[in-house]
Amino acid sequence: MRPHIDHVELTVSDLSRAERFYDALLPLLGFDLRHKGRGDFSDFDHTEIDYATADFSLSLVSPRPELAGEGVCRRKPGALHHLAFAADSREEVDRLFAQVRAIPGVRIRTPPRCYPEYTPDYYAFFFYDTEGIEVEIVHFARKRYFL
Repeated sequence: MRPHIDHVELTVSDLSRAERFYDALLPLLGFDLRHKGRGDFSDFDHTEIDYATADFSLSLVSPRPELAGEGVCRRKPGALHHLAFAADSREEVDRLFAQVRAIPGVRIRTPPRCYPEYTPDYYAFFFYDTEGIEVEIVHFARKRYFL
């Protein structure tokens, strides 16, 4: 089997706020909002918004009511530390940075720069979504390091 993530689900405290944010972000990353879906699962006490592509899906999930007030802590065991999306070039990282920082509610952690401590050609920027989940846009020649 070839490692390949099929989908990721993110629980968010405010589904409407997160939906507005991801509606602005995900088309920049190749998602087509025509493939966006919504499901209400009363048996599981949640609503889900799905952003699907042929290769990967990202879903936003409402919290259990009794947990709705808890904040994100990316260093808590079992938590998502961050979510990284691959860009095709450094120029694409720079273009996406300009577009992402214009999204209402985005908080930039670091602008694009090299991270030679990861790999000599690692170029990325980091930002937070409306929940405080860290998101990264990165370009590096991954396959070069795994031949």
